[in-house]
Amino acid sequence: MFGLIPYSRNENSLWNYFDNIERSFFGDVFSGAQNFRTDIVDKGDAYELNAELPGFSKEDINIDIKDNSLVITAKKDENHEESKDNYIRRERRYGSFLRSFDLTGIQAEGITAAYTDGILTLNLPKSQPQPLPPTRQIAIQ
Repeated sequence: MFGLIPYSRNENSLWNYFDNIERSFFGDVFSGAQNFRTDIVDKGDAYELNAELPGFSKEDINIDIKDNSLVITAKKDENHEESKDNYIRRERRYGSFLRSFDLTGIQAEGITAAYTDGILTLNLPKSQPQPLPPTRQIAIQ
């Protein structure tokens, strides 16, 4: 039963009081606004990265390699003004998400991506380990 209850630590520090005041005023608007959930599976010769990005189209998602890092960004803006109906309530969603991953040990040229049913799947092939130079003994002169 304890696994079903979210665990939170209540520390009595001044900073936590300020955080609680901010949360009570603004709500939990900023929690998770920068990240999206990912799973990384070791497939032997490659890693498979699955990122949850529901509601996005392929055009909203960018995948870049920069400074030995893989950067995934997704931006969404649902502000449709073409309809002039008499709305009782109308909500708009917008936001951007960003995650970066270290590419150490990954063959960057072989990375492939697919987006299906809200899941972005990247195949990250492992780079082949460099063979060790043969051992030899050096004679002292």
